Amino acid sequence: MATRLIALCILALSLLPIADLLPGGERDAEYLPRLVDWAFGLALCAGLGGLAAFVVRSRRRAATAAGMPRVPDTAVSMPSIGAGSAGTGFTLLVAAIALALYLVIALVVFSGRPITIDEIVQVIQARWYVEGQLAQPTAPLREFFSTLHMVDLGDLTYSQFPAGGPAMLALGSLVGAEWIVGPIVGALSVVLFARLLELLEPEASRRWHRASVALFALAPFGAFMFGSHMNHVTTLFWLLFAIVALGIATAREDVPPGWGAIAGFGLGAAATIRPLDGVAFALPAAAWLLWRARRGGRPLATLLLSGVGIAVPLALLLWVNSRTTGHPLLFGYDLLWGPKHAIGFHVPPWGMEHTPLRGIELISLYFTRLSVYLFETPFPALLPAVIALWWRPALRPLDRYLFASGALLVVGYWAYWHDGFWLGPRFMLPLLPMLVLWSARAGLVIRDRLPSGSLGRIAAGVTLATGAAYALVTVLVVRAPQYRNGMSSMRIEIEQESARAGVRDALVLVKESWGAQLVARMWALGVPRSDTEGLYQRTDACVLETAIGALEAAGIRGEAARARLIPLQVDSSRLVKSTRSPDDTQRMLPGLRYSARCEARIAEDQLGFSLLAPLRLAKDGNVYARWFPGREAEIAGHHPSRRVYVLERASPALGAPFIWRPFAP
Repeated sequence: MATRLIALCILALSLLPIADLLPGGERDAEYLPRLVDWAFGLALCAGLGGLAAFVVRSRRRAATAAGMPRVPDTAVSMPSIGAGSAGTGFTLLVAAIALALYLVIALVVFSGRPITIDEIVQVIQARWYVEGQLAQPTAPLREFFSTLHMVDLGDLTYSQFPAGGPAMLALGSLVGAEWIVGPIVGALSVVLFARLLELLEPEASRRWHRASVALFALAPFGAFMFGSHMNHVTTLFWLLFAIVALGIATAREDVPPGWGAIAGFGLGAAATIRPLDGVAFALPAAAWLLWRARRGGRPLATLLLSGVGIAVPLALLLWVNSRTTGHPLLFGYDLLWGPKHAIGFHVPPWGMEHTPLRGIELISLYFTRLSVYLFETPFPALLPAVIALWWRPALRPLDRYLFASGALLVVGYWAYWHDGFWLGPRFMLPLLPMLVLWSARAGLVIRDRLPSGSLGRIAAGVTLATGAAYALVTVLVVRAPQYRNGMSSMRIEIEQESARAGVRDALVLVKESWGAQLVARMWALGVPRSDTEGLYQRTDACVLETAIGALEAAGIRGEAARARLIPLQVDSSRLVKSTRSPDDTQRMLPGLRYSARCEARIAEDQLGFSLLAPLRLAKDGNVYARWFPGREAEIAGHHPSRRVYVLERASPALGAPFIWRPFAP
């Protein structure tokens, strides 16, 4: 009954327009088009499956009419030679193919570069770790260098993210290629998944094991994530590492208790990267080991050693926190954003208020997106897993552990306010092994319930094969080009650009948008980051410009500056996206007449702008800083030996050439 209830919940979350039915604030604009696509796709695949069954039946009837003996349908299962394992050689071969695929994705699709602000900030931190630094001294004029998600509130500057993610990327920084980390841990995850299958389906045939390993390796959601710099992939690797070790540790009473330490270390390592994910998998593991330890002996030793294992990476995390934020239990994002960043139902640093209803809407969106991005099939990708959950209710203890951990993960992100959408529902990546496992188990359901050679099995096989072919075409024709052409402003090959321009060992002032300058100036005034985001989204840009300029001239900072700015949001309900600047994150109040200074800022935007964050990764000897009109000499005075350039765009067009304009005081 439990698995059938889970199947119904997944079906409801992924198919019903919950985000449109509840008043939580989220909306699923793609619901009807997606439903139509799924209806046509399922009709196509099932239609071809039915056609194949019809052709086979016609041939069989013709053969019977001709007097040929008919081979009866049987319920005999697939050959079980080498059952319980995909084979070491095959697993390593698939892992090698997966590594090559993920490397191609990393280099071709994502240009071998971090292309989101989360990735960029963690790569910067990883390089500092390789240099032997947990943080760097905060620049005297911090507003020229401040970057979203970098903590620069005190004398030290460092990433807001837990230390484990940048530490994993630092392995790539050692060889000057952070982009290899994701593909390598992805290939290792394939090997771990194969071992997990041996623990969960020891009686299944070798053919099924091999197909399941290949399915995990080629699942588009996982493949694209493994090609990125996101910390979700290293978290998944350590979770799989821990799950396999836990499965071995609990398989028999005579297993060496050292496996408990290995499982604990994996869970601790995952928690140093993404604490919520680590806790979601650690709590059920602790409960399971504690239950087994009631008998004493080796299970008790396993429990104790698991505590030792988890303590080692967590102790390192707490030490890094104490050296950066000043307190072992204070994380960078909590210090930077304040209590509003925490898990729970409240007004977050940006976006709408997070309520329990909105949390349900987000979870529904995550599962709906999983039904698209998991396999890219023309029908809901979770459908095979739902079928398997409905017809295979028997669970092993390790299955129950995975369900408990997955449920805690979902509950955790129900209470988290941010919509984690990038390359799919990235917060749900730890569910990938379980979803692939149950999708593969649909094949076992078909084998057990449909006789070998039966028309039903033929129809089901052709339906799934058609869906797989469609998914391959979708990935190659739609998804890969979409990712390849996206986020182009973050893929700047600045080393090549500066070399062509002959600019080296210079101070380069990067012209960002007016909006980005406004945000950085509020940071410099000491306005809390959480208030800054809200002010920018709920205040006309020119009103904000005028107020910030007055505060700067009067030398007003901190809480006094915040108190002056907060009332400016009074007209937030009347604001619209700016129609005058190419930067549509700016807000404007219809009918408001702009001052000459604001008109000048708008004119500058219309000539084009760039982003500072990706340029902070440059390895060309230049120092890249944010350009503030009229303050060039101020920042140049801190770099007296460097020539000064202003980096502009030739036009506002996407990807317009750079102009390196020498600055003359």
